Amino acid sequence: MVFGTFDVFHKGHKNFLGQARKFGDYLIVVIARDKNVKKIKGEFSQNSEQERLVEIKRSRLASEAVLGSILDKYKIIKKYRPDIICLGYDQKIIIKQLKEKLKEFNLLNTKVIRLKAYQTKKYKSSKFKMNNLKVC
Repeated sequence: MVFGTFDVFHKGHKNFLGQARKFGDYLIVVIARDKNVKKIKGEFSQNSEQERLVEIKRSRLASEAVLGSILDKYKIIKKYRPDIICLGYDQKIIIKQLKEKLKEFNLLNTKVIRLKAYQTKKYKSSKFKMNNLKVC
């Protein structure tokens, strides 16, 4: 399972999903909801949650793509009970808090893995936004 906004879907995202796929047979991609993107990043994404969901599905890199919960970011973990959660190099998640939630959900064997960055000077969503590009 992976989480992200995936705004302006680019090669960095494709690499991220490709890395995650190597850790299991079934990859669930959780797309951040518009309201949560605004709350976390201070601005709405360039593309709506529905557009971002369609783009992930169109990429065929995910076995399943779903929208996250607006109110409870851990709800999707409780629902799907993943064996592995892959985090991006730049995702500001408190791993200790995540591991506490995994214990609470009795997911004691769920691994949390931090994936490697991919050409961050070239492939970073904020760089594409500055140039008003839609998709790479």
